[in-house]
Amino acid sequence: MTIKDTPEEWEIRATDTPFVGNKTSVRTDEVVMPDGSVVRRDYQVHPGSVGVLALDDQDRVLLIKQYRHPVRQKLWEIPAGLLDIPGENPLHAAQRELYEEAHVKAEDWRVLTDVYTTAGGCDEAVRLFLARNLSEADGERFVVEDEEADMEHARVPVDELVRGVLAGELHNNCLVVGVLSLVAARGGDGLDALRPAQAPWPARPFES
Repeated sequence: MTIKDTPEEWEIRATDTPFVGNKTSVRTDEVVMPDGSVVRRDYQVHPGSVGVLALDDQDRVLLIKQYRHPVRQKLWEIPAGLLDIPGENPLHAAQRELYEEAHVKAEDWRVLTDVYTTAGGCDEAVRLFLARNLSEADGERFVVEDEEADMEHARVPVDELVRGVLAGELHNNCLVVGVLSLVAARGGDGLDALRPAQAPWPARPFES
């Protein structure tokens, strides 16, 4: 048996969108089950996201701390953001987020991993990049607002982040998945064996 996720789409008898927000919406589908019954499934429709695990030459990860209202916490996170334009190249989006949130650029980019954050209730797909050979970005800093205006920045050693994840002290999905994927890649074929930055992404197809 090959352990690999596979595309499949069950019949939808009816669909409705009871809520449309600025970036996301809620959809209700009537889905035909294998036994022929029809059930309603509500889920969030999401444009997709990118995250950047930016690793400096001292083996530290660039982090930001940001208030997240739904969970009423300030979370340590890696730079991340939405795919603002349908079909947007995820690498370009990741480079933009790294610049806007940290005023940093990177010379070496790899795909670290691709995930569905909450597949039972949201179709959000996230591509996580590994960015290396960091330096300060050119030009003026991006002007931030709202929650981002209160962000803190830090560079934290990988080992310290692993400890924090396993101790239940760090909770951001992209940070947890990114750091543990980094450690797994190092213990496997190495970081240079990761997929290229322009690797296909079936969950959010794009033009290079």
